[in-house]
Amino acid sequence: MKSQEYAVVDIETTGGNAGGSRITEIAIIIHDGLNVIERFETLVNPQKEIPVPIFALTGIDNEMVSNAPVFEDVAERVYELLNDRIFVAHNVNFDYSFVKHQLEEAGYKWTARKLCTVRAARKIKPGLYSYSLGNLCHSLDILLVNRHRAGGDADATALLLSRLLLWDTEGEIMKMIKKTSYDQRLPPNLPPEDFEELPEKPGVYYFYNQAKKVVYVGKAVNLRKRVASHFSGHKTSRQRQNFLRDIYSISYETCATELMALLLECTEIKKLWPVYNTALKRFEPKYRLYSYEARNGFRYLAIGKLGKYQDSIEVFHSQYDGITFLRNIAAQLEIDHRFCKYGRQDHDGLPVIEQQDLPDIEEHNMKIDEAIASVSKNRLSFAIIDKGRTEDERSCIWIENGQFYGMGYIPSDVAIADIEEVKDYINQYPCNQYIMQLLYSFAEKYPGKVVYKKTQ
Repeated sequence: MKSQEYAVVDIETTGGNAGGSRITEIAIIIHDGLNVIERFETLVNPQKEIPVPIFALTGIDNEMVSNAPVFEDVAERVYELLNDRIFVAHNVNFDYSFVKHQLEEAGYKWTARKLCTVRAARKIKPGLYSYSLGNLCHSLDILLVNRHRAGGDADATALLLSRLLLWDTEGEIMKMIKKTSYDQRLPPNLPPEDFEELPEKPGVYYFYNQAKKVVYVGKAVNLRKRVASHFSGHKTSRQRQNFLRDIYSISYETCATELMALLLECTEIKKLWPVYNTALKRFEPKYRLYSYEARNGFRYLAIGKLGKYQDSIEVFHSQYDGITFLRNIAAQLEIDHRFCKYGRQDHDGLPVIEQQDLPDIEEHNMKIDEAIASVSKNRLSFAIIDKGRTEDERSCIWIENGQFYGMGYIPSDVAIADIEEVKDYINQYPCNQYIMQLLYSFAEKYPGKVVYKKTQ
């Protein structure tokens, strides 16, 4: 390997993600730690239109690149310059993802150790107002000309690298470029200490953006390993690259078990509604079973769309599930099918044509009450008792009348005579159907950890 040489790279592109955008200009400066020893710069024909906002930023338009080489024509030269050198860039993952992606398309298998000058500057010159290339050059009195062009930004980044190497009395850069260093994987704006503080325990973690707003919530069996997995690989999607750039800090809360982490993750997503969480946002019931009384005095059971603040006997994710449930309960209790509604219906009662041979109204309404009671009857109260975060406690999840009530921790030296006493140690959380599915599945799988409330 060459004696510690750096390839300082800057690119201009048609957009923000390597998977759907292309390089329009690339500059590579070879630096030996003291001086620039070689320089390469070229426009690149992206073989696609350059958007107007990109032209406004860089000044590169379709006409300028029309006679430029396509990336495949310069790929061999780019590979030769980068091979066996440390890849350096300001916000390195952005440039690295584009170059790696287009080298692979040209048939070159290439990886490199990386050095992010954003991260290096944060370590070596902490406390500055901003670490964008323009503001950093202004703060450190580094000449920056031809801004937002590959050559101008690469020249400034090379000067920045020279200064950082000179100021690096603690050997931070050497630590950062080791293959085992977390700096090879961590997002550019994330302080390494945030990651280093993560324990290898179950829990929930939070990613924050520059404005200190939560942008993602996740759960983990092992917090450190799970968070690290977000930063591994080289996916080129726009969402992933925006996601990594948005991470400025991490916090976490440990939990005793994976189940508690799941429950906390679910409630936190519902409360905080982070921009990069999508899966649990879609998990909402859309239909409900409800009862109403028509003007003729007969009680009805109906399946309908679930609206906000509407009372429900039961809720369902699909209309099919609701209809199946209502048909089964009607068959069990021999409820007249004319009083079961499976879609949007007026609540005025039966059409005239159906008002024959009606059941006794009092007996019928008692069956409706029985049906409602049978649903509620299955809503048991119970606790899930499991290991704690330490040997000095036990974890507890409380379900009251079929609804998630909350969770908490009980000191190991506390004796519980009545299982309802666990509520004294519980923090309340909101409930939803997804949470209840998790809890009932767990209770079925681990019956030895479940303690039911005694019925009177």
